[in-house]
Amino acid sequence: MAMAGRVRSMGPLIQKALSSFQRSDAHHSLLRPTLSNSELLRNYATASASKEQNVKVPLTMYGVSGNYSSALYLAAVKSNVLEKVESELYDFVEASKKSPTFSQFMKDLSVPKDARVKAVNEICAQAKFVDVTKNFLALLAENGRLRHIDSIAKRFKELTMAHKGEVKAIVTTVIPLPPEEEKELKATLSEMTGNGKMVTFEQKIDPSILGGLVLEFERKVFDMSIRTRARQMERFLREPLNF
Repeated sequence: MAMAGRVRSMGPLIQKALSSFQRSDAHHSLLRPTLSNSELLRNYATASASKEQNVKVPLTMYGVSGNYSSALYLAAVKSNVLEKVESELYDFVEASKKSPTFSQFMKDLSVPKDARVKAVNEICAQAKFVDVTKNFLALLAENGRLRHIDSIAKRFKELTMAHKGEVKAIVTTVIPLPPEEEKELKATLSEMTGNGKMVTFEQKIDPSILGGLVLEFERKVFDMSIRTRARQMERFLREPLNF
């Protein structure tokens, strides 16, 4: 099924799961021993594969989204389902964006933990997600981290691209780059990365930069826009002269 079709098909699943939650007695949480977030995350990263492998993340990630995306990457690689998990995570994020009710549900920490986990498990079961994806989303629900799913998915995408030897470059211009200039820029960036990495290109149009371009590449931003140059010149002209 095409990606757009898979995303559309998840809409009814989300609504069905939420309806089931609303009819149930889910507001009464069960009391049970719990582990800390860090312990749950370590357990998840190591428990998804039947046989331990020496797997390392290709990029160092930081913060909440970095920690969770790294744990998901390790589990997916060990279970040999990296592409499947990437696709399912994308579907889940895109479908949640199209459902304001579910989006609010994920952000609302007043919803009991058991209710969050139950709704996510139902969605994953009906969508036939693999165990790695299902367990990861349940872990987010358990830890109250579903509200970070968008940033986690973006960090996870960075890891999967690094795994494939791909590097993403985002170029912002006033008008689309001519094909010749785009080809030349790709070649330059490929030389900069080395090791035969493939550069994937994303163009954004933003008239407010006035001209030039802004390049986001390998977690760095190279601002060569006329807007930034004009601001720098303005600051220079405002500085007092020292004779």
